Amino acid sequence: MVTERPTKKIVGLFYAVIFCTFGNDKILFLKKRKITYYFMIEDFLYYVWQYRTYHIPLVSAGGKPIRVIDVGIRNYDSGPDFSAAKVEIGDTIWAGNVEMHIKSSDWIRHGHNTNSAYDSVILHVVYEHDMDIVSQGGNHLDVLELKAYIKADQYIRYKKLVASHSWIACSLQLASISYIKIYSWLDRLLIERLERKTEGIEQLLELNNNNWEQVFYIALARNFGFNTNADSFEQLAKNTPIEILARYKDNIFQLEALLFGQSALINDYLQDEYAQSLLQEYDFLKSKHNLQSISHYQWKFMRMRPVNFPSIRIAQFAQLIHKSTHLFSRIIEAESLADLSSLFTLNVSPYWQTHYVFGKKSKFSIKSFGDSSFNLVLINTIVPFLFVYAKHQDNEDLRDKALMFLQHTKPENNAIIKSFAKEGIQAHNAMHSQALLQLKKEYCSKNRCLSCAIGLQLIKGD
Repeated sequence: MVTERPTKKIVGLFYAVIFCTFGNDKILFLKKRKITYYFMIEDFLYYVWQYRTYHIPLVSAGGKPIRVIDVGIRNYDSGPDFSAAKVEIGDTIWAGNVEMHIKSSDWIRHGHNTNSAYDSVILHVVYEHDMDIVSQGGNHLDVLELKAYIKADQYIRYKKLVASHSWIACSLQLASISYIKIYSWLDRLLIERLERKTEGIEQLLELNNNNWEQVFYIALARNFGFNTNADSFEQLAKNTPIEILARYKDNIFQLEALLFGQSALINDYLQDEYAQSLLQEYDFLKSKHNLQSISHYQWKFMRMRPVNFPSIRIAQFAQLIHKSTHLFSRIIEAESLADLSSLFTLNVSPYWQTHYVFGKKSKFSIKSFGDSSFNLVLINTIVPFLFVYAKHQDNEDLRDKALMFLQHTKPENNAIIKSFAKEGIQAHNAMHSQALLQLKKEYCSKNRCLSCAIGLQLIKGD
């Protein structure tokens, strides 16, 4: 049982005591007029300030009237909590930063009194004002004590929400939110997820001198490993530059020799004629290009369907290199999903039609790169690359095309998407499923209800 206790400091008499129980969460409120005492967190103060969910008129701790003209921009990095704010204090309009704390004394505790970055603070917003503050530059800070202005019912709704033991905090209340509100929020979450995915692409571009073909090749290889062998495939691509593979793109045997040799999945101990032929060719190419293979211990075969074995994925990847020239450029030029899909119509060489691993013959099978595999490549690699490339080129049409590809792609079918479907939120396409994954992983799992459009509506009680 989690019990939240009120502060021990009780000032004056109070008219009413309210004891509220939500599941295992207990909150005690002691009220005198508009004054409400309870445990507070800074995130809730940010919410109150940003969305102006306070009683008015506001008065500073020093008795000056306060009018908030612009709350400013939330700062998620170091420095004051809100920048570019505009506030009228008394008869003066101030423009600058706003810093927020539970207590005024936190200014000292956090070391702001010795940090010149906080000299631009025009207003110190606190839950409880327990001491006067002077900045490093010698300015006496005006203080807004929010304790008397916070709407207690909203805090109750917030605490009830985050105390939920459901798989998502709002599970029992989600039905009260309109579909328009939910799907509008999903549109914003999709862009947020794509921007997060592009961070890794930007880092790779910087490391590879903005060589888009090379970076796309590395990211694509990682996707061929899917979840289980993603790191191994990425390392294979980094150890085997696309420029070298391009020299041998017309010869599938040499491509397989390079990729299987670099993967260390072929060795002298294999009693297999094709494997030994590949190894012999690889030894020559390795010496010629001064290559370094990765360790074969990196590859995982356990608890996988044979069609997803890394040996099969490498054979398919070799076919992709074999049939494609300037692949990323061709993807940019593709106008439809059919155009993209045709680039990934991949089979395997004759040896792999009767093998899943070296040396063990199996029943004949084409082992094509299926639609579900292509959809994963599209969602996780192609669309994020088109999105970030459109940003670099300032090309809105290309950005819209990337989103269109997602809109016309089937949604993922995993546990998270299925759970949302049970709540009445259906993923009609990959745009929705990607947004729902972002919602669950970055908001619901982290109890970020105060940053979620759904949570905000529930807390406000609209």
